[in-house]
Amino acid sequence: MSDSTPKPPTILVIDDDAEIRYSLSRVLSGRGYQVLEAPSGEQGIALVKKGPPPDLIFLDVRMSGMGGIEALQHIRSAHPRQLVVLMTAFGTAQTAIEAMKYGAFDYVMKPFDPAKVLALAQNALKAHADLRAVGDYKPTINADDYREGIVGSSPVMQDVFKVIGQVTASDVTVMITGESGTGKELVARSIWKHSHRASKPFIAVNCAAIPDNLIESELFGHEKGSFTGATLQRLGKFELCDGGTIFLDEIGDMALATQTKILRVLQQGEIQRVGGTETIRADVRIIAATNKDLEEMVKAKTFREDLYYRLNVVRIKMPALRERADDIPQIVDFCLQNLVKQRKARVSKVSPEAMALLVRHRWPGNVRELENVIYRSAVIAQGDAILVKDLPVEIGGGSSAAVPGPEVAPAPVPADAAEVPPEDPAQRLTAAFNTIFSELKGDGVEMLARTERELLQRWLAAHGGDPVAAAKPLGLTKVQLQKKVKEV
Repeated sequence: MSDSTPKPPTILVIDDDAEIRYSLSRVLSGRGYQVLEAPSGEQGIALVKKGPPPDLIFLDVRMSGMGGIEALQHIRSAHPRQLVVLMTAFGTAQTAIEAMKYGAFDYVMKPFDPAKVLALAQNALKAHADLRAVGDYKPTINADDYREGIVGSSPVMQDVFKVIGQVTASDVTVMITGESGTGKELVARSIWKHSHRASKPFIAVNCAAIPDNLIESELFGHEKGSFTGATLQRLGKFELCDGGTIFLDEIGDMALATQTKILRVLQQGEIQRVGGTETIRADVRIIAATNKDLEEMVKAKTFREDLYYRLNVVRIKMPALRERADDIPQIVDFCLQNLVKQRKARVSKVSPEAMALLVRHRWPGNVRELENVIYRSAVIAQGDAILVKDLPVEIGGGSSAAVPGPEVAPAPVPADAAEVPPEDPAQRLTAAFNTIFSELKGDGVEMLARTERELLQRWLAAHGGDPVAAAKPLGLTKVQLQKKVKEV
């Protein structure tokens, strides 16, 4: 092999069962992979530490000496990017949970389906290549430069920043429009932080989340005894926010009666508590937001025209995320840096392929949806980078999106492993036994014992690992079943 020829990926198989190591090695080496073997967890860890680390490890869960879960923790502690596939004959919930908890790439059930093992190896090696590809990834921004939480350098966002700067020097009323999830409240907070009212309160009120019969009390307060349940006097948001800024989100959902009282605040700077007669001064700046078409609501007489013009002195339109796709890498970097600071995830990078999918997605939920996807993907990522497999399927992610890596051209899968299983149960059983026998070595007696053991292991797993429940339908005692399962 010349220096220019790429070396095949190295796969380490750790299992105390020589037959399993032989069978798995035969399947993997037949595809062109270089296979190493270790008969115990301790020896496997020694091989990994001796280096260079393998590209992929297949690790048995139940072994004499150190178990697979413990070995997995040692390996991942020394090499956080090492990809490990656990092998088990017992597909219990505990096994699955612990495998993923301690960072396994996946786990595979015994007895093996050669085609599935090869597909899993290809997906894992593709992920390994992706992790190496993002090794030199540099963030596009410094999150500390975006303390306001509004991220983006696109022309439409630069226009938003300019208007924010222009309205901070006065108490002009601002209307922020845009789809849900675009960051309207962040804009309102930014206006407040840069205004002369920054030392006074900022109170956000979601008008859509408060019932019509309670919103007046919420905004203006009420007197004791003004309605059933009003056992104490209560101050409203406007009184509590004296000198500060109130953000009325989803104002298009506000009832007409309440709209009238908001208009009074804007015109005269006064409020009255529900059930009260005292006029109270309200030195409050109002910033409103909506995702509805207020012009159409005014025409339909479901929103007061005079209030609309009072609120819509200066309008800031927040663009949908699909209108500024160039900002997505910056937003992703911002989210990841904050997750690392908050210790909610250890992921700090995104593979180029995963980023391409994020940029291409339409994002109907806008920035809020993107943030949720990044959080979810960062939590399930096994390394320090988000890969295509970590993204939701609806974005184009998932393990099914992975393709064989460039290191080794995939060899043809053996016909008996690649063919579609027949529909007839008897034919499926025959095909399964053909595959089993093709992977076993030794004389007929040994093959018969191996086959019986594998079948009994699956039978036991199907009964939740309970030997009593599994032995009864077979006419065996618990001890007889356990003996047969342990025999080689």
